Amino acid sequence: MLLEPARLLTAKQVSELLLVAEQRVHDMGRKNLIPHLKLGRQVRFDPHQLEQWLASGGTPLPGGWRMKASRGSDSR
Repeated sequence: MLLEPARLLTAKQVSELLLVAEQRVHDMGRKNLIPHLKLGRQVRFDPHQLEQWLASGGTPLPGGWRMKASRGSDSR
């Protein structure tokens, strides 16, 4: 028996909900920091999984929000 399918969201819709840039949503999906589904080459987001993810506090960036630059970073 199949459950009624949830309406999947695009990265643009998620970015509007989270008030972040669409590119940030794509980057987070690429790094597996946000729950997402791949449908071929397209990426979609289940609103129920996003809600659970947010309720649990999300996923922090590895190394914190101030990740060191890969080239030419200074040590302040």
